[in-house]
Amino acid sequence: MALRSPAASTRGGVGSILAVSVRQKYRLRSPATGREILLEAEPGETYVDHESGQPYEVVGKVLPLAPSPSQLPWAVEYLRMCNWCGQFAQRDLNDCPSCGRRMAAVGS
Repeated sequence: MALRSPAASTRGGVGSILAVSVRQKYRLRSPATGREILLEAEPGETYVDHESGQPYEVVGKVLPLAPSPSQLPWAVEYLRMCNWCGQFAQRDLNDCPSCGRRMAAVGS
């Protein structure tokens, strides 16, 4: 699903479209094995651990909360700092979610 970006430009009648994930990711844990998974869980569905056969328990929501332009969870290995405002942003984003400016390329 694509939603219009708040900072979308509409020059010449053409707007830029930003793909946004509208489904929330959850961290699920199996009580028997302690195995954890990240999953875009559907409400009302039961997810079962294939080793123990027991249902997973919801441990928490994964940041960023839906809807979000990023598919990456907020974890140290997936974050970088915006060169304009110094706030953290996921590595798969080009524009900073805090200040809206284009960030420098990863690794530069």
